[in-house]
Amino acid sequence: MTTLLYTHPVCLEHDTGFGHPECPARLTAILNVLGTVPFAALEWRDAPEATIEQLTRIHPLEHVERIFARVPRQGGHNAIDGDTIVSSRSGEAALRAAGAVCAAVDALLNREASNAFCAIRPPGHHAEPNQSMGFCLFGNAAIGAAHARAAHGLERVAVIDFDVHHGNGTQAAFEHDPGYLYISTHQAYIYPGTGRREERGVGNIVNVPLQAGSGTADLRHAWRHDIEPALREFEPQLILISAGFDAHHLDPLAELNFNEDDYRWLTQQILAIAAEYCEGRVISLLEGGYNLPALAASVATHVKALMEPPL
Repeated sequence: MTTLLYTHPVCLEHDTGFGHPECPARLTAILNVLGTVPFAALEWRDAPEATIEQLTRIHPLEHVERIFARVPRQGGHNAIDGDTIVSSRSGEAALRAAGAVCAAVDALLNREASNAFCAIRPPGHHAEPNQSMGFCLFGNAAIGAAHARAAHGLERVAVIDFDVHHGNGTQAAFEHDPGYLYISTHQAYIYPGTGRREERGVGNIVNVPLQAGSGTADLRHAWRHDIEPALREFEPQLILISAGFDAHHLDPLAELNFNEDDYRWLTQQILAIAAEYCEGRVISLLEGGYNLPALAASVATHVKALMEPPL
């Protein structure tokens, strides 16, 4: 059983400016811990650049061109919005982030590995088809899911999003297409203001908003009553995880009370479903998480679970 790790040095060069929470140090902390002895069995691979064809399965070409036009040619920064900042290497970093997920799809469907973790930035789940926002330029998970269907003929691809913020971008990309399932646990009433239970798409959107202070018991209740039943009904051929770790109790941007063991447990449950329905194929990709020690510890727990046989 092989777990792949996709990343690229240019993802560290996406400079969001002084004091921005989505900073290169996040990825440094993750790569440092994944470079230690317990993770020696990981197979590291360079993330390729996504192609325009891959991007435009989710984003109109005009939008893609508009984003690249905002990337500075030299130094300095440009703001897509108040939260979403680009610098001279941001364009390539965004291509590598989306490309990592597409490459992981190819590898798993070619039976080169059992699962994969994409240590990438910028993140993607807030990027709507026509609007980059919330630190995100392109919808990495949505692009990877679309690639699995277009390039490999899959009919049913699920994305599970446990970032503390709702993935409005992934939802917007999927909500009219029953070949996708989007499931999100997130804190209610915070950014971006979407993710209510009644947002159901064509029956393929499952939102589980959690109240501030929710923790282990609430997560396990959500799994039993919402996430697992939806996955079993959908019978996914591939599962992607939008792995944000900002629901951790130490994270500064929200108020849920998850811990490392919650991420281990949830990962194990997802792997067990994947073993039953889609030959174990799971691709996890980094979204949020802004307390560096908590982020590194949570990712380590999550990736260790990916590397172990399913329950």
